[in-house]
Amino acid sequence: MASTVRTRFAPSPTGFLHIGGARTALFSWAFARRHGGTFVLRIEDTDVARSTPEAVQAILDGMNWLGLEWDEGPFYQMQRMDRYKAVIQEMLAAGTAYPCYMSSEELDALREAQRARGEKPRYDGRWRPEAGKVLPQPPAGVEPVIRFKNPTEGVVAWDDLVKGRIEIANAEMDDLIIARPDGTPTYNFCVVVDDWDMGITQVIRGDDHVNNTPRQINILKALGAEVPQYAHLSMILGDDGQKLSKRHGAVSVTQYDDDGYLPDAVINYLARLGWSHGDDEIFSRAQLVEWFDLDHITPSAAQFNTEKLNWLNAHYIKQADNAVLAADVSRRLARREVNPEAGPALEAIIALYKDRVSTLNELADAAEPFYIDLHVAPELLAQHLTDTARTALATLRAKLAGATWEKAALSAAIKETCTEHGMKMPHVAIPLRVVLLGQPQTPSIDAVLETMGRELVLARLDRAL
Repeated sequence: MASTVRTRFAPSPTGFLHIGGARTALFSWAFARRHGGTFVLRIEDTDVARSTPEAVQAILDGMNWLGLEWDEGPFYQMQRMDRYKAVIQEMLAAGTAYPCYMSSEELDALREAQRARGEKPRYDGRWRPEAGKVLPQPPAGVEPVIRFKNPTEGVVAWDDLVKGRIEIANAEMDDLIIARPDGTPTYNFCVVVDDWDMGITQVIRGDDHVNNTPRQINILKALGAEVPQYAHLSMILGDDGQKLSKRHGAVSVTQYDDDGYLPDAVINYLARLGWSHGDDEIFSRAQLVEWFDLDHITPSAAQFNTEKLNWLNAHYIKQADNAVLAADVSRRLARREVNPEAGPALEAIIALYKDRVSTLNELADAAEPFYIDLHVAPELLAQHLTDTARTALATLRAKLAGATWEKAALSAAIKETCTEHGMKMPHVAIPLRVVLLGQPQTPSIDAVLETMGRELVLARLDRAL
């Protein structure tokens, strides 16, 4: 493919950036990167009633968190109004668009009558100029809409890069409104002018836009513009096979950050939602860019799978640098008003637990007991800190006070205590875990002791005993 590839991601800022939008952005980004092209970010903010600055910021934050850098933009449609209006004037002059004075009440009545006759409701072209046709006199004081003069013969067709050949008869489409009575252009028109002006070569977007495509192609042709290639991505279903909802995945991308996912894991997971490279499940961004194409996008709906995302995230946590994880976990602890400076080295705790968790929040959960004034649940103490266990822990406490503070010596002290009291390892180790961290299961107890440090271990044993 030529190095002139230009793709775009064009969200409407009427809400946050969710997983479906993020996947569209990722595929557009990866395709541009794969072909040494340009990735454009465009904010389609013409829905003034619903667009908010907070939603714009949420989109930018989501893109930045995912690491999907754009090369040009963000461009805002509201800042391009003069350009759209100029193009509409050119179309009126060329006869490819015309004013229509039909009121919305007239249009509603027309559609109602068509439905009653079992016809498809559509504009009947009464203000459409044709050779030899006499148009009615424009009513006084009515501002017209501007309609695109859609071809009436033949078909509009394109080879969709995901769905294959799509053909729609022009007779199926009525004349689209491209400007409202106040002169503001409509969504489908702005998109066309933007894609034309920005030289977009591949439009990669959700398949909810398939119905817009034939109209957009016809307007592009009327403008003498080059028609881009289109790739329409199938929707993403939730874990339960239903349309993605807030319950499973249709939350803001930044919510995945809050929930303890790594951006690289989310990128890897998103890439596999409807695209594949053989059987490869785990791959880096660099590999994604090297491999990405549109030929291996499945035309059927992809299904979101939280278990799979957690599995991938666990993998990325295992592979991550401890210092990088510690910096992130430290921020999470700070939000809980827990100070990781006030205790054992956080990196050492990360090393101890990173193979056992699926999210960074779980890692923060594991680290928290090392830094707080721990109050063990009374029922847990009642269950595990029996009189026999107390006696054994008192012996162990005396041994630990003078032990060399490294794993082998700490392990030896626990084993000697077991032998002296005729107890099996779990009967000493589990009460010890409960006393030190408030939970019966932890990583290897000698590693926990070494990480906690002598002072904290003895203080917690003294409190319990």
